[in-house]
Amino acid sequence: MHNDVKQHAQKFLQKGLRLDGRTLLDYRSVVVEYGAANGAEGSARVKIGDTEVIVGIKMSVEKPYPDTPDAGCLMVGAELLPLSNPEFESGPPSIDSIELARVVDRGIRESKAVDMKALCITPGEKVWNISVDICPINDDGNLFDAASLGTLVALKDTKLPTYDGKSVDYHTKTSQALPLQKEPIEVTVHKIGKYFIVDPTTEEEGLVDARLTVATMEDGTLCALQKGGNHTVTLQDVETMIDIATAKAHELRKAL
Repeated sequence: MHNDVKQHAQKFLQKGLRLDGRTLLDYRSVVVEYGAANGAEGSARVKIGDTEVIVGIKMSVEKPYPDTPDAGCLMVGAELLPLSNPEFESGPPSIDSIELARVVDRGIRESKAVDMKALCITPGEKVWNISVDICPINDDGNLFDAASLGTLVALKDTKLPTYDGKSVDYHTKTSQALPLQKEPIEVTVHKIGKYFIVDPTTEEEGLVDARLTVATMEDGTLCALQKGGNHTVTLQDVETMIDIATAKAHELRKAL
């Protein structure tokens, strides 16, 4: 059955079309909402077609990592709830949720999006810790791009809570935003047979041979790559996928 669907899809791809009528490099509608959760220091809701993700950010004062005593910390977690996709299961983090969190984390970390040293309170003793929670509400494909865009928007939305040197008052936010230096955008390019597409639906994701998530800066500079899928990709494939991702990132950036 899977092969029949794949052959059917490839007949459409050969004509430059997708099963839902889009062209190969068309995104579905992208909707971005700042401040989706009042209880968080920063939050966002992102919809790409019927895929919907909420991202929340919690700030806390922690002891820094020993190898970076004068820098804040970043932790990214994702929870794939059965609510969003019947394929997801309750329980410990799955491989898919760990991969999603790592791909988003890599784009933020490798781009140096946040000035982590500006989050140091007392070197070796106290720093601000950024905890990012990614929660898909509905999964209809392309969680990577939705989650990474949502994380960037939530970081932009974040205001530090009040800290008096002893305890954090989460009920009182300051006007101090996170020291955001860069705004990396991640675009995932998928390969089905010899064709490349972006923003796949869940149905299309089941047909994908390989994918490459590409994080780029505002000026198109590459800052992170993450390959997924069971099939190999050639150097020419990678170059093509990077070119596509860089071009599409300019479109996604407009949603900010």
